[in-house]
Amino acid sequence: MNDLKLKRKEIKDENGDTIRLIYDETEDMLDIFFNANEAATGIELTDHILLRLNKKTGRAISLTLLHFSILMERTEYGPRSYPLDKLEELPEDLRNIAVHAIMTTPVNKFLKISFFQGDKSRRVPLTYVEPNYFASVA
Repeated sequence: MNDLKLKRKEIKDENGDTIRLIYDETEDMLDIFFNANEAATGIELTDHILLRLNKKTGRAISLTLLHFSILMERTEYGPRSYPLDKLEELPEDLRNIAVHAIMTTPVNKFLKISFFQGDKSRRVPLTYVEPNYFASVA
């Protein structure tokens, strides 16, 4: 336990709400807390990204980024993107709540969503961690 390295930071969003970031260097995991801790449903977006939200209000409670340094890596084409493949496993109502949470503040400051369309009938939703936002709060 002595070698556990945690870094904490609090920032204010444009509404004046406090967002807490807690980075565990040993585990390379970043937890981002948007609201007071409350009962929430965990939604696995990818193998490395977990969104917790209040299903009744649709409000995001927290975001966990596992292997944060890998998620933040840039390629010669820009940030690394990841398919939101776990969304397909969710019931449609919960999937819609999750997508809405990702696309709105405060989650959209940290995660961006787009899609890849290989043909007219299939869209693959993608996400990437927004490196510019983290640079601005460092």
